[in-house]
Amino acid sequence: MFAVIKTGGKQYRVKEGDVLKFEKLEGEAGGNIEFSEVLAVGLGDAIKIGAPSVSGAKVVGRIVEHGKHKKIIVFKKRRRKGFAKKQGHRQIFTCVEIQSITA
Repeated sequence: MFAVIKTGGKQYRVKEGDVLKFEKLEGEAGGNIEFSEVLAVGLGDAIKIGAPSVSGAKVVGRIVEHGKHKKIIVFKKRRRKGFAKKQGHRQIFTCVEIQSITA
């Protein structure tokens, strides 16, 4: 069984046992989190697609940890103008293990 959920402005295809990194979510490590915005649910060949979401469907996960991704470098330069700016950025994430999918 799989589901397509929407969180943090992105869509993810998940199944039970998956460990995924989402945009930062509220909650403490070890706690449960419920995703109620389920766009589609599939079991084998049968797929139930919502408009916009499947009614009565939810995905429950356990928060494993909060952390930061690797640093990315943002470098801006204007040639022949003497302008160069270097910035770094580390995006915050929440690691979630999917426990159950109900439709």
